[in-house]
Amino acid sequence: MELAYYSDYAVRLVNSEEPARGKDVLTTVEAVRDLFGANASAARRATEADVTRFRSVRARLRAVFEAADQGDETLAVALLNSLLLEFPVSPQISGHDHRDDDGRPLWHMHLADHPSNATAGYAAIAAMGLAFHLTEYGVDRLGLCEAAPCRNAYLDTSTNRSRRYCSDRCATRANVAAYRARKRLEADRSVSTGLTADSTQRTRANGER
Repeated sequence: MELAYYSDYAVRLVNSEEPARGKDVLTTVEAVRDLFGANASAARRATEADVTRFRSVRARLRAVFEAADQGDETLAVALLNSLLLEFPVSPQISGHDHRDDDGRPLWHMHLADHPSNATAGYAAIAAMGLAFHLTEYGVDRLGLCEAAPCRNAYLDTSTNRSRRYCSDRCATRANVAAYRARKRLEADRSVSTGLTADSTQRTRANGER
């Protein structure tokens, strides 16, 4: 299965909104179609009604990431299972246009959705992709960016499960903020230590008189 490809559907949808910043790009049917990426045929099914439906699915997918981020595996799985039941898919063998050096099809498993609308198709693929990722790598591989106020969703594919940020940009920003905070703390301690030493010296001087 193309796990990374399918699970990215979920990440793209969740990250179309940044609640802490008050940003939401999912306001038009064009924005909905953009989420499908190269899947132009599926994108063309989208209508104005899908804007509201996509937002509803987005909230449910974010809840999965939030539960995983909080370490509640049971809740994360339960929330994802509810999506899988509501938006089912059928696995099919596909070769598409991919060929090996000898011209033979490169067969692989493909998730075929049978949607009644664009939202159902997208939700089915997003939920199944996320389910494959969760069962293959673990619930703790579903994360929310720690660089406040970002909180974008991401899938941790690092070898040592060390990812904490959604992007290099957020990682850099968080590291810079941490560095400045350490410098402020060191400066405050230096000032405090200096004042203490000065007070001690005055006390000693008064005692010697």
